[in-house]
Amino acid sequence: MSTKKGKLTLSAVFLYAIGFMLVWEWLRPVGELTDTENMEVFLVFLVIAFAGALFQLPMAVQAFIKIFYIFYAVYRFYFEGGFLRPEWLGVFLSDLKFNFGLLISRDFQQFTNAFRTVLFFLLLWLMVYLIQYWLLNKRKIFVFFLMTVIYITVLDTFTTFKGEGAIIRTVVAGFTVMGILTYLRLLEEGKISGGKTLTRKWMLPLAGMVILSTAVGLTAPKAAPIWPDPVPFLKSFNENSGSGSGGIARIGYGTNDTRLGGPFLPDDTVVFRADDESRHYWRVETKDVYTGKGWILSDQVKGGEGFGQNDAFPLEGYPSNVKTEEQSAKVYVDLKYPHIVYPPGTKKVSARYGVAFTINPISEKVRPMEPWNEPAELDNYGFVYDVPSYKVEDLKSADGSDLEGVSEEFIKRYTQLPDSLPDRVRELAAEITKDKPNWYEKAKAIESYLGSSDFTYDQKNVAVPDKNQDYVDQFLFDTQIGYCDNFSTSMVTLLRSEGIPARWVKGYTYGEMKTFGEGDSKKRLYEVTNNNAHSWVEVFLPNLGWLPFEPTKGFSNNIQIEIERNSNSKDTPAATPSQNDNNSQDRLNRLEENDPAPQQLKADRSLGQKMKIFVKSKWKWLAAGIAAMAALVLFVYNKRGRWLPYYLIYRYRFARSDDQFGKAYLTLLSQLQRYGLKRGEGQTLRNYAGYVDQFFSTKEMGKLTSRYEQMLYRRELPQGTWHETKQLWENLIKKTIS
Repeated sequence: MSTKKGKLTLSAVFLYAIGFMLVWEWLRPVGELTDTENMEVFLVFLVIAFAGALFQLPMAVQAFIKIFYIFYAVYRFYFEGGFLRPEWLGVFLSDLKFNFGLLISRDFQQFTNAFRTVLFFLLLWLMVYLIQYWLLNKRKIFVFFLMTVIYITVLDTFTTFKGEGAIIRTVVAGFTVMGILTYLRLLEEGKISGGKTLTRKWMLPLAGMVILSTAVGLTAPKAAPIWPDPVPFLKSFNENSGSGSGGIARIGYGTNDTRLGGPFLPDDTVVFRADDESRHYWRVETKDVYTGKGWILSDQVKGGEGFGQNDAFPLEGYPSNVKTEEQSAKVYVDLKYPHIVYPPGTKKVSARYGVAFTINPISEKVRPMEPWNEPAELDNYGFVYDVPSYKVEDLKSADGSDLEGVSEEFIKRYTQLPDSLPDRVRELAAEITKDKPNWYEKAKAIESYLGSSDFTYDQKNVAVPDKNQDYVDQFLFDTQIGYCDNFSTSMVTLLRSEGIPARWVKGYTYGEMKTFGEGDSKKRLYEVTNNNAHSWVEVFLPNLGWLPFEPTKGFSNNIQIEIERNSNSKDTPAATPSQNDNNSQDRLNRLEENDPAPQQLKADRSLGQKMKIFVKSKWKWLAAGIAAMAALVLFVYNKRGRWLPYYLIYRYRFARSDDQFGKAYLTLLSQLQRYGLKRGEGQTLRNYAGYVDQFFSTKEMGKLTSRYEQMLYRRELPQGTWHETKQLWENLIKKTIS
């Protein structure tokens, strides 16, 4: 590996390639987090800039090529009519002149897009120059490497950018380039001699250390973050932090459910108040496709089905065999959303004059619209809705044997599961429901299982599944701790595993009653906050429609079920809580006997117990890692004769005080002993110095010993002793390299 800076060498190619990778890591998040498009144009500019530096083209030639490319890119982005025609160039130069005026007046917000693009190109140009300066002139790149790590971690913490892969690539590239630069710097300073053998002896351990440290970092157990997400904490200082569509880790309604999991903070922001006759959940939307990480819609419908205030609500109501009671409610909006909330069984919606509504047939989300087809902002709106009351015999008679009028497409849509779903989830569903004869009792069995003491409701200590881990599988078998999204998604998945149509519903619970309604003794005023944001389950039962279930511990949907039974029906005693607990634990224990993967302990157990579980499940990887580490340590120890002298030289490299001379001399004695030049018992330092000088054919040890005896016996040293003798000391240390 050549060290010459004036020629194209393999080391230069490798260093520039790594430098390009580090700059690219800066460029990757830009396209994701901003409105910047055509990122490949900027990537090509980086390639051109690094290539010009690598091949050491004259500066004027490099500048001409870069400026020409910038002008051509700006023309392609913002102008037309022919690149070689002067008209566009005049307009562009006028644009630059105008923007320079804005720059002087510090009116940065008014910059044109063309000028912003030029500034971005200039920034990339400057970064390439700095990389070239750090790599070839200073042989140091730690500052830029550290800045890159900070840049990625800040974006990963405070934005939607996921920096897991970027931080791994950056650390590997950074450690590699710093190791190479250290080697080249030592060569240029004459501290080590060149040659293929030495290069190989340096680079192979460097590669091994980078690979091993990366592998250990990826596979080693990692403690949960002490501060899982600082964004909600910082937002809490803003009085409007509860507004919007739900923060990253602040409870509330949000539209993005593609990746569920993680902790959140409570939010007391009032969303709406409801003047209502009864307590019930408030629906916003449903989602039907479970991806293994979260929920999406099977079809993105633009617009939707429109209906007016006097029209019947477009969702199918309760069948005639379900007893209902008509009630009314009025909602007063505090936090504006582009949608409305509505109770199950809604028949009609009323609002101010002229407002109509649209409903998405897939998500069942309802939006108010102005007559000119723009979203309407409502201060209040009202409902007429039915409250159902189900009979137990009707619920138990509903199963998959009576699906007349139900299409195969409907069943397929609401029993969808990802192919990646682990088999043990399906096995658990079968185990829970094996003794239940109908869909309703199967659903109740799953609901009871999730309500057992095996599971814990918590909003803070909630895990996020890894890249190859299923969200439901993690909750059911690993953590068993979570909030409504964990419980509801798990119940839908278990139901679908048994072929029972089910869907995931989002909305709000009934909130907190504040006062009695005005002028109507039946009504109460309920206050619903972001803390009441919730998700639950709806199960389709033939001849009955969608029936809500509540698997989340501590919640109740207040569904009315008549417990009177026909004389022919057999009473089924309700399971006591202890029976539910024992049954659920027995089922899980039976599954564990057939599952080769060990079951994780409860999430509330100590970190030490979790570590034992990890060691038990990953012992092969840990053993291999420990063996590799031990082999590496043994190898490094056996080769200490080759690297230890360099370390000793580096250790005293920056020493300036004469006080360091005594320590350095004793270090030299120890190193000579390790080298094999043993000092005999009773042998004086002067005799030993003569022995060393005779062995190495030098007089350096005698000179050093004379100064050391002067320090030892006279308690003094001439000023500048260490400066004078440092080179002698280094020469002897280098002679011990073996």
